Amino acid sequence: MPSKVSCLYLLTVVCWASALWYLSVSRPSTSYVGQVAIPINPKAGKNGTFTNIRTRSLNPHDFDYLINEEKKCEAEPPYLVILISTTHKEFDARQAIRETWGDESSLADMRVVTLFLLGRSTDGVLNQMVEQESQIFHDIVVEDFIDSYHNLTLKTLMGMRWVATFCSKAQYVLKTDSDIFVNMENLVFNLLKPTTKPRRRYFTGYVINGGPIRDMRSKWYMGRDLYPDSKYPPFCSGTGYVFSADVAELIYQTSLHTRLLHLEDVYVGVCLRKLGIHPFQNSGFNHWKMAYSLCRYRRVVTVHQISPEEMHRIWNDMTSKKHLKC
Repeated sequence: MPSKVSCLYLLTVVCWASALWYLSVSRPSTSYVGQVAIPINPKAGKNGTFTNIRTRSLNPHDFDYLINEEKKCEAEPPYLVILISTTHKEFDARQAIRETWGDESSLADMRVVTLFLLGRSTDGVLNQMVEQESQIFHDIVVEDFIDSYHNLTLKTLMGMRWVATFCSKAQYVLKTDSDIFVNMENLVFNLLKPTTKPRRRYFTGYVINGGPIRDMRSKWYMGRDLYPDSKYPPFCSGTGYVFSADVAELIYQTSLHTRLLHLEDVYVGVCLRKLGIHPFQNSGFNHWKMAYSLCRYRRVVTVHQISPEEMHRIWNDMTSKKHLKC
């Protein structure tokens, strides 16, 4: 049987060859209008539904799984599930995470499950490349909605739905992005503390108290027709937040009756407000880039805007200098 390293090498060669061929072919350009995809005629749920929902759903999340890892938690419930929002072209970022902080075996005696979340690309070649990657690593989940910035909320709800359906006995969940460095030891042993009683209805991260941006030129523009209020409820930056696994089903079920917003972190905050769950502020979650120093990074939980090359460099330095004191 070929080793994972040889498989990875073969995948890399195939991916580069496919990409070079693909980019050399002239074809008409396509565009996607950034609207949240909502099925008009919902089908009967085939991928795990919740039968205790009695009222008609406002947002039936009825997208089929195109790629799924439904048996990830069967053998032993994990302590922590890591959900990483990513896009099809970010293979290098995914691989860097697999080889550093997202390595499922990085914490001794602690079961961790790592999953990368995607929608469907409008580019068939990219879909095929992700399928090949999934066959090697078995850590990718894809649902049948268009993968776009405006559908990030659907991607997060997909992760919530997956945990509630296939991994409900996990203790905690980390949702983050593919350009984030996570200090796993700080997260698990200093924040979550496995020796203590598991928390319920728990949610923490970098809490933001703000309001809608009405400037249409802004990436974070929110129209009054979608959100008329002048203030958002407290919400955690989508770059990284942690919650007890029971919250996954609560948010998913609440979303079925809550009007979708394209700003994912704001939308999760709206659902938390409906649930009466107040997110806790934690200064260890950084939604900005920080210059690296060993002692500084030992104190954080997340750092934003980290490239794959930086990911390896930071990880190698921190793991090789555990004996040093700050």
